[in-house]
Amino acid sequence: MPSTQPYLTALPYQRDSLMGMFAPLASRPWAALLHSGHAEHQDSRFDIMVADPVTTLVTRGMDTLITHEGTLRHSAEDPFALVQQQVDGLGIHPQPHDDLPFLGGALGLFGYDLGRRIEVLPADAHADLELADMAIGIYTWAVIADHRLQRLTLVSYSDPGPLLARLMTADPFAARRPFRLTSPWQANMSRAEYAEKFRRIQQYLRAGKCYQVCLAQRFSAACSGDEWQAFRYLLERNGAPFSAFLRLPEQAVISLSPERFLQVRHRRIQTRPIKGTLPRLAEPAADRMQAQKLAVSAKDRAENLMIVDLLRNDIGRIALPGSVQVPELFKIEKFPAVYHMVSTITAELPADRSPCELLRACFPGGSIAGAPKVQAMIFIDQLEPQRRNAWCGSIGYLSLCCTLDSNIAIRTLLSERGRIHCWAGGGIVADSEEAAEYQETLDKVAKILPLLSALNADEEE
Repeated sequence: MPSTQPYLTALPYQRDSLMGMFAPLASRPWAALLHSGHAEHQDSRFDIMVADPVTTLVTRGMDTLITHEGTLRHSAEDPFALVQQQVDGLGIHPQPHDDLPFLGGALGLFGYDLGRRIEVLPADAHADLELADMAIGIYTWAVIADHRLQRLTLVSYSDPGPLLARLMTADPFAARRPFRLTSPWQANMSRAEYAEKFRRIQQYLRAGKCYQVCLAQRFSAACSGDEWQAFRYLLERNGAPFSAFLRLPEQAVISLSPERFLQVRHRRIQTRPIKGTLPRLAEPAADRMQAQKLAVSAKDRAENLMIVDLLRNDIGRIALPGSVQVPELFKIEKFPAVYHMVSTITAELPADRSPCELLRACFPGGSIAGAPKVQAMIFIDQLEPQRRNAWCGSIGYLSLCCTLDSNIAIRTLLSERGRIHCWAGGGIVADSEEAAEYQETLDKVAKILPLLSALNADEEE
């Protein structure tokens, strides 16, 4: 019977200690790392690694396969409720710890298409990828790096000795196959096709059927080697506060997301939607002007405000009445490739509502769909050639102490069956310009696609 309060074991801290500790586990199914990007950002504090889940939940369509200690069970129940049930079923209720946000619990991927379990959507986009709609592990140990306090802590609910011995003796430099692309990147729509879809959205907007629609294209390439190497390479050059690496039985997911979806700490809710993007420039004075240009952009402010209102409504369905606030509007944040406009919404989670209920009420995030959200999702399914799968879903955790944190899975790649896929999109409104919107999708992956192509070239030299 596990302890109801965790054993906390202090480990030697160095900036990249957790990366080295995770490396030997990176090829094992259900090993995962949430990484804060090592950037100068208010949320770049904690890294979390897990492996060896006691239970896994894999949802495809209307079925969730729950695997626990070799036993398999299928369920048609709501996937969000099943995750909460599995966390509660451990019977472990530790006290929240301000410096340890994850004390074991659920961690993994809620894919964009899990939204089909919430809303009635068409089935026009082709489901050509095999990754599940939801892939969640239930974990009873984790290692947490706190870069603010410079601490590394093993959290466990049984004797930490054997686990610690295994973690500390594994070889972080074990030979791995170098990651490389074996074909050029190819988009799933031509430049002309993007323009045609843009015009269709403009027709919907003029007809009053919606106010904003996020249109995305997907880039794909053949690949070989270890995706962990690709993640490390990208992270060093394009770190973001909500990055993640997930190793699943048949896939790997790489996320370099700058965007928080939902956080719950001490029942305090926070979401920080991004709407508004301009590329970084090499010349410092011109780069500063880019930030100022974005800050005063009436179009981007209007677009951002639409999503703030949408999320206020989504959160308000669960939050304590009267608690929804917007303490920060239109903040400009810088990242390696782009500037983003970010707003902050806060609220209180009632004592009788669970974090998973909140996640379901807001899923998928409005910032990557449009407004009204459901109508925008319908148009997205009709316009985009393939389903989004992992992209624009959410990667995160629900701790046993009822804390939750999650990203919007933008700047996210999926590798399966010898191919790697990367998406980029942008919100289209009535005064959007087609050429600028198309360029924005390229700007968002400017520190991803060329970097992996360069890695490929480096390996060939």
